[in-house]
Amino acid sequence: MSDREYLSEESHTLRGAIDRKALLTIRDVCDQEEPLATATVDDYLSPNHLTIELADGLCDAESARIDVQWTTQGDYKFHYTDSLNQNFRWGRHPTGDDFPHVSDLGHFHPPPDASSDPADVEDSCIKQVDVRLVTRAVLKLWRVAYHRESFKHLNTGENPP
Repeated sequence: MSDREYLSEESHTLRGAIDRKALLTIRDVCDQEEPLATATVDDYLSPNHLTIELADGLCDAESARIDVQWTTQGDYKFHYTDSLNQNFRWGRHPTGDDFPHVSDLGHFHPPPDASSDPADVEDSCIKQVDVRLVTRAVLKLWRVAYHRESFKHLNTGENPP
């Protein structure tokens, strides 16, 4: 592996250890604010990720989930996948110079496959960094897409929530 490939791989990883408190906060926000969601951590004492099971998916999907990682450095990934194999994700972590349409750490990988093609990845409309606000923004964007039955509005909020 060349130095450039190594640095590129490193720049796309979340920095820091998984933040247990943040994952429990995300779980609590989901439980309080989204009736279609059930959130659970994979291991209560030493979690690696949180899974938000959704009772319904977007558009024609019958089921869906959002897998979440949040680190002690404030880096995160919220990755949606559903029964029709639609995928997208919001992230906040270094990406190197690989995505010309991304101006800072926050970015969005669009459906249908959470593309990492440099031409597809764009700035995230989520500008907050607080775990509660980011979680509420993700849930709100998902809910708007759910009601509109369209993936089109997933990254079009104006500094949601």
